[in-house]
Amino acid sequence: MSIGHRRYTHKLIEETGEFVIVFPSEGMGDLINYTGSCSGRDVDKFKEYNIETLKSKYVKPPLIKDAVACFECKVRGKLVTGDHTIFAGEVLASYVSEKYKDRLYNFGDDRYRTIPRE
Repeated sequence: MSIGHRRYTHKLIEETGEFVIVFPSEGMGDLINYTGSCSGRDVDKFKEYNIETLKSKYVKPPLIKDAVACFECKVRGKLVTGDHTIFAGEVLASYVSEKYKDRLYNFGDDRYRTIPRE
């Protein structure tokens, strides 16, 4: 995963060596916009946006309830590239929703949609 050096997420990953990758479900577009518009340095996004979480088994960052999938990861390598760091993570655990199947994709300019399955 590639994260900008100035991002709060970058600081947290550097400090803990852990992260969770979340594949959002349909209907999470507004949540993505809201949480992407402010820094966790200044706002507790989980409280501010009433994000429901689940406890991770192996890492400190929480899982996001109602996501299509979540992956608990431990940093195993990193590559600094300009103003970003690419973090290579080992997936320690993965979770797939039985309720939500269609992953939400970002097409830019606040446009989100799922891609139909065949």
